[in-house]
Amino acid sequence: MDEIQRLRELAERSYNNGQYTFTDFMSVAELSVYYDNESELKYAHPKLFGGCNLSERKIIRFGSEDELGYAQEFPITALSVRPLASKFADDLNHRDFLGALMNLGIKREMLGDIFVKDKEACVFCRDNIAQFIIDNLTRVKHTSVKTEIADNIAGITTPDMDDKVIQVSSQRIDAVIARVYNLSRQEAFDLFPAGLVFLNGRSCSENAKQLSTKDVISVRGKGKFEFSQELNLSKKGKLNCRVRIYR
Repeated sequence: MDEIQRLRELAERSYNNGQYTFTDFMSVAELSVYYDNESELKYAHPKLFGGCNLSERKIIRFGSEDELGYAQEFPITALSVRPLASKFADDLNHRDFLGALMNLGIKREMLGDIFVKDKEACVFCRDNIAQFIIDNLTRVKHTSVKTEIADNIAGITTPDMDDKVIQVSSQRIDAVIARVYNLSRQEAFDLFPAGLVFLNGRSCSENAKQLSTKDVISVRGKGKFEFSQELNLSKKGKLNCRVRIYR
């Protein structure tokens, strides 16, 4: 079944049966299918959430409290995975934690984003596999770990960011990307038809799109940054802008 048909069926089931329905976690690329058909599905009151405000992988919930007469939270649990002895732990990264979870036989769509800081991870997952992960995720690479319900989501999910001031001719997204990642304008332009640019979680094919303060841009294979603010004009008429680059 293709992605849009599955979304249509979930929306119809929610609307016709008077109940909430949920997708599994969807990637940014998969979510672009939803955004392309968003107006068609609005009748079922969809809402997206991935566990925290910075989550890129998200679950879509169809149904609302106003329409259904009751509330139901997203079926998401946040887990903390930390070394038993941090001093002797491997230098663990996102790929290490994801690989350890995949080795347990867990499907990717059951997992949301994995945030890593100081060898500790916050893993968002579907509620129905949380206890399985707690019971079975005891090692990442060569490091023994303890997995439990997270009690400090913000401490791990708050990103480390570097401020950078760039000069651009305009706030066009391709111009800003070129300066942030030291690309030629042609190299930056080529990212758009390749489907590698996402603006605020949505696939962006418009290379001349003007950026606004707090826009978040993701470039596959390059990284992610926030367009922080327009500062002033240089003596040569260039626009000085501040961006915040995710580490």
